[in-house]
Amino acid sequence: MRPRDLVGRRALVTGAASGIGLAVAEELRARGAHVVPSDVAGPALHEASLRLESVGVAADLSNREDVERLIAEVGDVDILVNNAGLQHVSPIEEFDPGMWDRLLAVMLTAPFLLTRAMVSGMYARGWGRVVNVASVHGLVASPYKSAYVTAKHGVLGLTKTVALEAAARCPQVTVNAICPSYVRTPLVEKQIAAQARVHGIPEDEVVSRILLTQNAVKRLIEPSEVAKSVAYLCQEESWSVTGAALTMDAGWLAH
Repeated sequence: MRPRDLVGRRALVTGAASGIGLAVAEELRARGAHVVPSDVAGPALHEASLRLESVGVAADLSNREDVERLIAEVGDVDILVNNAGLQHVSPIEEFDPGMWDRLLAVMLTAPFLLTRAMVSGMYARGWGRVVNVASVHGLVASPYKSAYVTAKHGVLGLTKTVALEAAARCPQVTVNAICPSYVRTPLVEKQIAAQARVHGIPEDEVVSRILLTQNAVKRLIEPSEVAKSVAYLCQEESWSVTGAALTMDAGWLAH
């Protein structure tokens, strides 16, 4: 049985139609929060809304007008989880500037705009939690992921800055980031299957020999495990954790 420690709280989770976002939304709901899921329009968001017994709000976070509409439709929340993300892999000299703009819009500008709009209400009510789902790539870099790494580094800077501002305004408003390494999401599962076909090896060997070469522990993180870390940061007792980058890297940074 999960504790019902978030009864009466209202949460917005972006990228909530699948993967980490859906797991976070389900965890917060199980703990009593009313969760508003948001993602791009489509069957996945509809299905997630049914599972969460909530009304989802479709929004393309690469579009500033859509972000502003999302803010207006959702209204005040006690918990904001900036989770939406995407990836594009390319050498810098071939990196599509349009993809650069899209990745930074979704993973850096949208969290800025959402936090900017919603933190004032948290101050006024005397309580709030902002959790940014970053990545181990907010702390270290990998080749060919310039936009993703830049966005995740940037969101850690945003996290620390707003945490300091919030501490001065209302100590019960905390701002933190989660930095996982590879998580078993639908996108990663597709990568594993494709690599297994290309190399002619079992999928578990793809995970240990190719995908998780940097990890000390050769195991994917489950979305539910990330969700529990997000829920921990939303607890009343976690008031002292703010401005932090909670690392879930299976030993990546211990090398």
